[in-house]
Amino acid sequence: MHKAILLVLAPLLLRADVRTLTLREAVTIALEQNASVVMARLDRLKAQLGVDIAKDPFVPKVFGGSGAAYTSGFPGTINGNPPSIFEARAVMAIFNRPQSYLVAEARENVRGSEIEVGRQQDEIAFRTAALYLDAEQAARAAVTARQQADSMQKVLEAVRQRVGEGRELPIQSRRAELDVAKARQRAESFETDQINAESALALVLGFPPEDRVRPAAGVQGGELPSTTSASVENAIANSKQVKVIESQMQSKELEMKSYRAQRLPTIDLIAQYSLLSKYNFEDFYPKFQRHNGTLGAAFTFPILVGRSARAYAAQGEADLARLKAQYTSLRSQIAADVNRASGEVRRAETARDVAKLDLDVAREQVSVFQAQYEEGRVSVREVEGARAQETDKWLAYYQAQHDLERARLELLRQTGTLTAALQ
Repeated sequence: MHKAILLVLAPLLLRADVRTLTLREAVTIALEQNASVVMARLDRLKAQLGVDIAKDPFVPKVFGGSGAAYTSGFPGTINGNPPSIFEARAVMAIFNRPQSYLVAEARENVRGSEIEVGRQQDEIAFRTAALYLDAEQAARAAVTARQQADSMQKVLEAVRQRVGEGRELPIQSRRAELDVAKARQRAESFETDQINAESALALVLGFPPEDRVRPAAGVQGGELPSTTSASVENAIANSKQVKVIESQMQSKELEMKSYRAQRLPTIDLIAQYSLLSKYNFEDFYPKFQRHNGTLGAAFTFPILVGRSARAYAAQGEADLARLKAQYTSLRSQIAADVNRASGEVRRAETARDVAKLDLDVAREQVSVFQAQYEEGRVSVREVEGARAQETDKWLAYYQAQHDLERARLELLRQTGTLTAALQ
């Protein structure tokens, strides 16, 4: 069965590109190539273009053209203007308070989109570091488990020899074979976890799905705040989510001001040039000027603007109230998450220390059994059994270290200092 699976997976594994990267290199690549970060940058570009769209009424626009029309009698007007050979017009808003607020809102949206890019980068940096930890832990566990399987194999060979000599019952050989099979199964399980973690890491970095990324070194985390209160302060001050909501509230206030300013007058710059023909005017006017130009300002005073502006402003107030409630709730949630993450770090540190003490005891036990074996007081199976227990303690210690590093990453993420610590 295993051979059949390997035959199926062999072509895929041969095409896979295994890249060995440090954590700093992995984070740098992820921040450049990850799809979520790329989409956030595209949203920022759209927001920047939105400023140009909002400023468009304040940009001069020039139109020119000509036309043909038949007139009979007194020269009539076309679109309010006398018939002309060529006509050019320029229009530009000088004072338009509602549109000015929309321009300010568009600029605030750009600021919000930049904060969102930073938030996505923080999320991707955390996911990259977490997967990097998982891949490193799986690789370390796979090597240790394979060593344990090799040790069990030695025990099996020793037991078979003793059975052949009649010093052990045959059932002891079967038990030793079972131990070897279990050890190999666990090693294969860790190796599969390693492949899955390295593949997931490659996907986060934007590589093809058949590629894998192998860790080159351990995670070097940043310095944690000294107290929980300092962690909470840093988390609220650095939170991209809080800043995004603050930007959304500012944008909504500007939008509401734009609606309320619908009753204010507007001023537009008007410029026009017309080239008239003699044919239309020489029979009716003894003297006229063919080149005609106009430059002035058009004042518009809203008299009845309807109810839509007031309704839109009321909707904006409801949205703003919702954002304020979300803002207050988010700050409280951040404080709770930081307190929880700080507690997890302390618990992980205690678990790591206990696992280290347990490992030290197991290592000392192996040393005792090794000395007794050299004196002929214990069998090789007892020595290898002690080494197997030591291997289990090593695996437990590696897992405790992994849990601690993961907890530290989570706390750095909550305090908003993770990306800077990993770059």
